[in-house]
Amino acid sequence: MIELLHALPLLAKAAILGVVEGLTEFLPISSTGHLILASSLIGFTGEKANMFNVVIQTGAMFAVIWYYRKRIAETVAGIFSERRAQRFALNVLIAFIPAVVFGLAFGSWIKDALFRPVPVAIALIVGGFVILWVESRQRRGLAAVRIHDVDSMTAADALRLGLAQCFALIPGTSRSGATIIGGMLFGLSRRAATEFSFFLAIPTLVGAGVYDAWKYRDLLSAQDVPMFAVGLVFAFFSALACVHWLIRWVATHDFRGFAWYRIAFGLVVLATAATGSVDWTA
Repeated sequence: MIELLHALPLLAKAAILGVVEGLTEFLPISSTGHLILASSLIGFTGEKANMFNVVIQTGAMFAVIWYYRKRIAETVAGIFSERRAQRFALNVLIAFIPAVVFGLAFGSWIKDALFRPVPVAIALIVGGFVILWVESRQRRGLAAVRIHDVDSMTAADALRLGLAQCFALIPGTSRSGATIIGGMLFGLSRRAATEFSFFLAIPTLVGAGVYDAWKYRDLLSAQDVPMFAVGLVFAFFSALACVHWLIRWVATHDFRGFAWYRIAFGLVVLATAATGSVDWTA
């Protein structure tokens, strides 16, 4: 089975990874972790593969822009005249800055040390238990909700979520999971934390994609254009479906199901790595 996956055409691998990216980017289950695991399974590894997995996140970002195009257009139109638009844009900028600082300081070391399946599996499991703990606090009424919509956030709230997002530099943690669960800990409603996570994804994913494309530009050639185009398109449409579904899901559900999925998936990876039934080093 593994041999068949490794033998897939390059564009088929790009499409698979695009779907994986789109479906997992905004769920608290770690898109980077799933991309590392999926890439290992289909034999798409190396520096160019790592860059591809980062760049196609831009496709997921465009899905958020399309879904929230009205709100984004209103913010851009009112950036110089409306206090609401100015405060919203400033909060997104404030939340984005910590990821830039920590990413530039530790990004290369983290990629060299942790961008492998087993560390991802461990992070998935740990993150799953963190989600269960936060949801338990919510059910017991230990985390009072102060903020019910993103327009009620202060600059301090934005900074806290930006710092929470930095944990997602560890592959397997989940960018959306870190911001959503962090937001719930800091007093945001589940819906407000989820929506702000979407908006924060725009500068974060664009910044990461542009930075990696520039950093590894010597690896690129004209022959790579179809591969990247396929990955971006599949990431866009799968992410658009995911965002549409998730924003409705959080109105009536919590994240415990995602937590148990993380734990189970992480244990499967560790078990198959320990027994040698799957070669996760490929």
